[in-house]
Amino acid sequence: MVPLGWIYGVVGLIAATAISLYANALIAKLHEFGGKRHIRYRDLAGYIYGRKAYSLTWALQYVNLFMINTGYIILAGSALKAVYVLFRDDHQMKLPYFIAIAGFVCAMFAVCIPHLSALRVWLGFSTVFSFIYIVTAFSLSLKDGMKSPARDYSIPGSTTSKIFTTIGASANLVFAFNTGMLPEIQATIRQPVVKNMMKALYFQFTVGVVPLYLITFTGYWAYGSSTQAYLMNNVNGPVWLKATANIAAFLQSVIALHIFASPMYEYLDTKYGVTGNALAIKNLSFRVLVRGGYLAFNTFVSALLPFLGDFMSLTGAISTFPLTFILANHMYLVAKKNKLTSMQKLWHWLNVCFFGVMSVASAIAALRLIAVDSKTYHLFADL
Repeated sequence: MVPLGWIYGVVGLIAATAISLYANALIAKLHEFGGKRHIRYRDLAGYIYGRKAYSLTWALQYVNLFMINTGYIILAGSALKAVYVLFRDDHQMKLPYFIAIAGFVCAMFAVCIPHLSALRVWLGFSTVFSFIYIVTAFSLSLKDGMKSPARDYSIPGSTTSKIFTTIGASANLVFAFNTGMLPEIQATIRQPVVKNMMKALYFQFTVGVVPLYLITFTGYWAYGSSTQAYLMNNVNGPVWLKATANIAAFLQSVIALHIFASPMYEYLDTKYGVTGNALAIKNLSFRVLVRGGYLAFNTFVSALLPFLGDFMSLTGAISTFPLTFILANHMYLVAKKNKLTSMQKLWHWLNVCFFGVMSVASAIAALRLIAVDSKTYHLFADL
């Protein structure tokens, strides 16, 4: 909201919701294309285009997942630091230290949870942690907003920086709603598959977006242009309550990261033939070395460039736009070409071209934002 202001922020968020629903609906309608279920996005792309598209889609998914994981580690580190400064604001512990701690905890969790099905009970905890954070952040922001004097809602920066931040924010908006993993997430859905996927999407993009809207709009209303990427850094309230919300955010980030890292874990397990008892020394050692190494690199990148908003913009530009919007429209165009009218074909081509331009522009804007922030704050910055 800060780079966009009220008008463009509200319109942009609603527009991002609508186009994300539309793009994901296209993917859902292709889930059983050709008479078979495609439980991986790359499988669907490979079936429609061939082996090269399979590899390209997997590469884009990998980039997307890696960047999402980077964002979660930064978020987890920020939450830990927020807890620390509640009790000791001596600046002895810097953000990169907390990111390192967060990365270590994520690695330990990855070793202990061998596969996604073992995560079931933790998903319940994740829901509770999310609820704690949402309720606390909303309540404290609302209280602050009601007591605060008039806020400044102007968009900060020069004209040039406003242009770049606005373009980067567009990638941020679409990143907030998309994972590039719809077929994987819905892999176990019951028949009728497409109908149930559509129901899930309608629920996600109506009821499911309410907490996001609530936090976003309330936070911006309460703090204006001074709103930080991690909202709990703005709020005022009882120390115990803020600490609880920050710890909940940290724990939820650890669990959420594992969900988005699981496709990579599954790929590595399959590639190297990891089967049998998850507690076998061989399998346990493999998880420690491979998953630990993967998350160690993730953590290093997170600590090196801990700019959460910038990474969200870059992720949206180089993976969310291509995966969710460009590829979805073009796949639908290819798969349904004999059933589409000329106007429908033109519509999908316009989408492909428009989102292609947006992807390039957003990538340039995001890289510029990272470069500017790196100069302002230096590498391994303590934000």
